[in-house]
Amino acid sequence: MKKKLPVIIAVVLIIVIIAITMGVKVLERFSYSKERMDLGSYYGIESGEDVALVLNNEIKEEKGRLSEGRCYLPLDTVHAYLNDRFYADYNENLLLYTTPDEIIRTEGGSAGEEGYVPAFMDNGVMYVALDYVKKYTNFSFELFQDPNRAVLTTSWGEHQAADIKKDTAVRYQGGVKSDILTDVKAGDKVVILEEMENWSKVATSDGFLGYVENKRLENLRSETLIPVTDYQEPEYTSIRRDHKISLGWHQVTSEAANSTLSTVLDGVSGMNVISPTWFFLSDNEGNFVSIGSKDYVEQAHSRGLEVWALLDNFTYDVNTKEILSYTSKRANLISGLVNEALALGVDGINVDLEQVSTEAGEDYVEFLRELSISCRANNLVLSVDNYVPKNYNAHYNWKEQGIVADYVIIMGYDEHYGGSQEPGSVASIGFVEEGISTMVQSVPAEKVINAVPFYTRIWETKGGQVQSQAVGISAVQKFVSDKGAETIWDEEACQNYAEVQDGDSFYQVWMEDAQSLEVKINIMKNYNLGGVAAWKLGYEKGHPEVWDVLTSFVNG
Repeated sequence: MKKKLPVIIAVVLIIVIIAITMGVKVLERFSYSKERMDLGSYYGIESGEDVALVLNNEIKEEKGRLSEGRCYLPLDTVHAYLNDRFYADYNENLLLYTTPDEIIRTEGGSAGEEGYVPAFMDNGVMYVALDYVKKYTNFSFELFQDPNRAVLTTSWGEHQAADIKKDTAVRYQGGVKSDILTDVKAGDKVVILEEMENWSKVATSDGFLGYVENKRLENLRSETLIPVTDYQEPEYTSIRRDHKISLGWHQVTSEAANSTLSTVLDGVSGMNVISPTWFFLSDNEGNFVSIGSKDYVEQAHSRGLEVWALLDNFTYDVNTKEILSYTSKRANLISGLVNEALALGVDGINVDLEQVSTEAGEDYVEFLRELSISCRANNLVLSVDNYVPKNYNAHYNWKEQGIVADYVIIMGYDEHYGGSQEPGSVASIGFVEEGISTMVQSVPAEKVINAVPFYTRIWETKGGQVQSQAVGISAVQKFVSDKGAETIWDEEACQNYAEVQDGDSFYQVWMEDAQSLEVKINIMKNYNLGGVAAWKLGYEKGHPEVWDVLTSFVNG
């Protein structure tokens, strides 16, 4: 018996050791980790100046800058999430904010009346103080430190909230072994972002997004945030007529050509606005050439026509970006335009700046904002010409145009243009309707004018090469007649189509005429647009029936 006792003791000890070992492992498995997350890594902060951006309970990739105890965001970030009406002049180191009746300007790096620096430039980036943005934007924000983070709210919808039942940790992931992000105390409120079986993803009031156990939550409820309404958005009033617009562009290339007014109006009916091509940007300082005529205006008025003088950027060799990216040059141009318009007695200005680069998009829109102030103050109608809206020209910012301008015009043509290597319609019905339907998503329909072509292209394919020429309605009908070609109705394009082989040349035309224009007008009626325009007067000569079609739209 004495010999067996040590064996028994040894066995017992082994069992105890095994039990302790297993207990430790069980304890390790189910005990709560006390490891804490590296918060710099969590927020993506790389320096002491970096400020993490937590927007509507989402950590954004973009970062702010901490300076003098304030948070500054890059202007691109301000545009993306808060307010896209701020404009940076990188040439003259200015930050501008344009309202319906004034341009509010601050010089980068200089303290304003606010008692702090509203904006500063660094390595080509304009940084704007959140406090300054808030002067003109409705949102809430709070700045926290250790680490630096700005918690912003711009969305005021309903969300699920809960209270913390007992002091606990918010963890990076759902699980007791996950690192701790922060600690919350009993009674703290959290927003429920996602509810799972045992854990819920929550947002704390100071910008942490992590997980807590469901057993630590109580008083689950729905809440709706009260919107911030500190800033009262000013009203952008528009000068709009109580009738639909019927506009015809009159291509005038010299002062002497103003004398053709009576000729181009011969046979015209139902038109109430004429837009002569009078103003041409002439250098990179914001100067322009005017070939306007006060006598022309008086004649047009005597015929019951308004005159909206057109400004273009393609008559002379100019750099549109160079002109519009300087506040001083824009001011020079706007002052000159409005003074000339008032001196001539015109009723409006029609802006036709084409091939504006993506890089100049913000400069162009700021020009329109600033021009609208002077036009509004002087009772001048501001209309803006646009290509048919596509992704590649979205920098023309149709939504902002619809706010600051009185009328937004779609140049509903050039689907196939002079440089096209594939013959086709200038303005098929699908192309036209797509442009209208896209535009009215951004601009109120009553502000939209759709322009139709009084021209088509005669396409010639020869030796595998394609070329074309633009001709008016009579010219294309004469061409088809002279070639003995038969016209057929192209149901897809909704135009009369003709083709003919003549020697080595194969000709094709998609004709604009009263029939094709009527289909376009019917689409415009469906969208209840604010008007119709036509390029250009003279191309419809000998075909007064096209005016009957346009007049049917104007008269409802």
